[in-house]
Amino acid sequence: MARLADKAALVTGAKLTPDGPNIGGATALVMAREGARVLVADPDLAGARALAETIRAGGGAAEAAGMDFADHASLEAAVEATVAAFGRIDILSNNAMVLFTEDYEALDCSPAAFDGSLSLNATGYFVLCRAAIRHMIGQGGGSIVNVSSNASIAGDAGRIGYAACKAAINSLTQSIATQYGKRGIRCNAILPGLILSPSARAAMDDRGRALFLRHVLTPQLGVPENVANTALFLASDEAAYITGQLICVDGGQLAHHPSWADQVATPVGSLGSTDHPPQLERIA
Repeated sequence: MARLADKAALVTGAKLTPDGPNIGGATALVMAREGARVLVADPDLAGARALAETIRAGGGAAEAAGMDFADHASLEAAVEATVAAFGRIDILSNNAMVLFTEDYEALDCSPAAFDGSLSLNATGYFVLCRAAIRHMIGQGGGSIVNVSSNASIAGDAGRIGYAACKAAINSLTQSIATQYGKRGIRCNAILPGLILSPSARAAMDDRGRALFLRHVLTPQLGVPENVANTALFLASDEAAYITGQLICVDGGQLAHHPSWADQVATPVGSLGSTDHPPQLERIA
């Protein structure tokens, strides 16, 4: 039996681009494949509609809606559209994110950009969760999966506002899990590292990919389906005893000592190393 049979899901930040689905799009695709009826919502309404059409062409049930993270009524409307289309909302998958180009180091990030990251992104997730919880309580429960980032639990050279809003999303996730767990609502967060979504592939050259590859423990970098399959599991009844968790999907990027990448790339013999992962030899 399909893992999400008879469930209705709202997947935000979900669209199909000419280069493939983003993280939200991949999540909607796997949830629909597992039997969920899905409403996909994104500021790019054309991309959301293309994704919904792809799901329907594959035999799934899907509707599309636009959304504006700066407009709380628009976010609430996406929840209500899900209930109107499918009669309920069992799953909320939050993926949408507004990025600010001036968000870098503290001295280079304006207060407006920092505040915008928090007020649009963290508050946007809160508004969506709040609207979904109202319905989930009446249904006897549901599952919320928030996409955060591993930038929320480790310092980075830039993106200070982005990291702060993702840390806020982590706390939001655990608070919702605590406050509504006894009413049957689970809430978890996925913390991706670099994921080669269409936008990331367009923005990153071979040198950038090689840098990240050097610091993950897997032979390859992540793709949207890695996050999507984790969201699928957390949304399903298989994860019925998992809530309030922050789960890294980052190829082990934050699992090792900072010196690891330098040690394995050091010439043979200098640190007693006799075996080098081949992908790190090429990068070094």
